[in-house]
Amino acid sequence: MSLKSFAAKIFAKYVHYQNQQWITNPIETQQKVFKNLIDTAKNTSFGRDHHFENIETFEDFVNEVPVRDYEALKPYVEKVVAGEKDILWPEKPLYFAKTSGTTSGAKYIPITKESMPSHIESARNAILNYIHETGNADFVDGKMIFLQGSPILQEKNGIKLGRLSGIVAHYVPGYLQKNRLPSWETNCIDDWETKVDAIVEETLPENMTVISGIPSWVQMYFERIQQKTTKKIGDVFKNFNLFIYGGVNFEPYRAKFESLIGRKVDSIELFPASEGFFAYQDSQTEKGMLLLLNSGIFYEFIKADDFYTENPKRITLKDVELGVNYVLIISTNAGLWSYNVGDTVQFTSLKPYRVIVSGRIKHFISAFGEHVIAKEVEQAMKEAITAFDAFINEFTVAPQITPKTDELPYHEWFIEFEKEPSDMEGFSKKIDEVLQQQNSYYFDLIQGKVLQQLKITRLETGAFQSYMKSQGKLGGQNKVQRLANDRKIADVLEGFTKK
Repeated sequence: MSLKSFAAKIFAKYVHYQNQQWITNPIETQQKVFKNLIDTAKNTSFGRDHHFENIETFEDFVNEVPVRDYEALKPYVEKVVAGEKDILWPEKPLYFAKTSGTTSGAKYIPITKESMPSHIESARNAILNYIHETGNADFVDGKMIFLQGSPILQEKNGIKLGRLSGIVAHYVPGYLQKNRLPSWETNCIDDWETKVDAIVEETLPENMTVISGIPSWVQMYFERIQQKTTKKIGDVFKNFNLFIYGGVNFEPYRAKFESLIGRKVDSIELFPASEGFFAYQDSQTEKGMLLLLNSGIFYEFIKADDFYTENPKRITLKDVELGVNYVLIISTNAGLWSYNVGDTVQFTSLKPYRVIVSGRIKHFISAFGEHVIAKEVEQAMKEAITAFDAFINEFTVAPQITPKTDELPYHEWFIEFEKEPSDMEGFSKKIDEVLQQQNSYYFDLIQGKVLQQLKITRLETGAFQSYMKSQGKLGGQNKVQRLANDRKIADVLEGFTKK
């Protein structure tokens, strides 16, 4: 055992002990976070507008502060972007994390001196937790790759802005700098395909032990290596044993990854966003990710089924239930208040509080009242892949409300296969059956002859990469939308149908 790996185990044990203080006192911890947020921001413009000086309880907060998405919070954000201080949080933010907005162009998410450390510490603690749980620390002596956006930052009214992953790149701890790849120069390459090729050249000679990134883009990196070497990734990087990912459910990709690597490797799931680092996988045996309760974020939850009703009930951690689909609402030390992140979560454990990401509140199919969510289609795909020994690169689902012929409507699954099932009809039927088992509304629509069984449209190899490139979203932290309630994505993908 090297000195570095020995030190990592000692540090991991210390951090684990420190974390137990808030893990074992979750409700009290959240209450302290809530009080600190209100007290700190009461003299900001937002605090004065919403009478923070009179807020003592969560009920007071609910009465004064409505749930907002980015569009609703935008009038305040625009003042911050213009260079004004003490708007959402005391002083000015350190950074803006610039993300792609769906309705109004770019979104500018503030990152403050209080919120910045949690982005770094949470990622670090996820790895240290893994070391403490498994005793595996040998990987710290090897090279680690983090597929991310460019670290080149712009400036707007004295505040630096860029992609979150590019901002975080400026905070890599000194003890990791020598182990970290790609190089700064390669990381600054804008064109994703050029960047991946450069990363391949840099990493091939190295002892890679940890690889991190969104699964679909890591898969592209693996495929480029395999094309160049004609070897399994596990043979190229013999000591690669830890994959760290976030952003999407890994299960639909798992079989393909294991085939590319040539063996199973441990993995750690993260739940980061520009708005905050919410959770990380704290167990290799238990389902879900540990919700981070002591990171300057106060959580609220609204049942997804009630979200679009008038005045839906807002609850705190103490009232959540297992298996319920909740919209995640946050207030943070970056100055976001009762902010709808857009993600939906389900709790898999209440001691400690663990969650899975079940989808996006705006990304679902309910063209006929079925309200099918991402978790359900991903579970159905996982079981079908396992049952029929298929591999996929990517997929998305859209409703077909008006079929050309005189037939019932259906859900259309656009799938880019790496390895097709031998029985496509059986594969399709399996997906449909698992979906019916999970979603009673979908079951009723199928049984009631309102919908017919789903149909699969096979796509050419590289279809999704071509689609993302056409949308200006190739690489980085961008990911394919899993579900849509319209045909906007489907209409484009029809141009990539496999002959």
